[in-house]
Amino acid sequence: MQVKILADSACDLPKYFYNESNVTLFPLRVHVNGQEYEDVKTIDPKTVYDAIRSGEVPKTSQVSPQLFEEVFMKMAENNEDGIYISFSSELSGTYQTSVMILDQVKEKYPNFNLTIVDTKCASLGVGLIVKEAARLASGNVAKEEILKDVLFRSQHMEHLFTVDDLDYLAKGGRVSKASAFLGGLLNIKPILNVEDGKLVPIEKLRGKKKVMRRLVEIMNERGADMSNQVIGISHADSEETVLEVKAMIEEEFHPKEVYISDIGSAVGAHTGPGTISIFFLNQLPS
Repeated sequence: MQVKILADSACDLPKYFYNESNVTLFPLRVHVNGQEYEDVKTIDPKTVYDAIRSGEVPKTSQVSPQLFEEVFMKMAENNEDGIYISFSSELSGTYQTSVMILDQVKEKYPNFNLTIVDTKCASLGVGLIVKEAARLASGNVAKEEILKDVLFRSQHMEHLFTVDDLDYLAKGGRVSKASAFLGGLLNIKPILNVEDGKLVPIEKLRGKKKVMRRLVEIMNERGADMSNQVIGISHADSEETVLEVKAMIEEEFHPKEVYISDIGSAVGAHTGPGTISIFFLNQLPS
């Protein structure tokens, strides 16, 4: 039986992906304009960005425990094996909740073979891992092999972000207020990465063009065998900029593919509009 792949909406893959790739979606929840929505399912990112631009501060909450229980129970009853590829535990309580629910389900079904992976990755950093896992699962690759690939990519996934305004991340407690203060000065743009699952500012530069060039330089410093990779770019309502960045990456590295996605409502509620994120591996699987 094919291994079931499960993912939460913080992996920032498009809605159609889940049906086409037979991946189970766990939506995080987004609270905006006095309403609660299910990320991907009942809200689109543009709604969140427009709300932020009009002064709203959207909130997010983790995947519903009831949904985890419902899906895990059904899989256990059907004797299905699976891998849930989770958003970083440092950025959401979703991973911890899923582990707690799995323990409860295993009291009734001790042989239930579901593995939950805390990728320590975010946005399309998780998404690229999910895409490859789904591809392997569709080819009936054994669970141990898929898991090995998921763990390898989780350990070697690089994340580079630049945001228009660090205040959004500060409001959500994702970076310190001091970092945010510096970001607002004189068109200074931060570059952040993910270290052990947390968002960390690494450099600050003045002006968008300089930032874009520096992102490509850092990719050169950190990436491995880029021409044999699928490089991911996710963006928050920045269609024009993302195409510029894609052209720069293609010219510099000639990768197998540059895969572009929108930053979803749950992640975008914290990063704000104008964010550009790039994902690639610093080592390739052997």
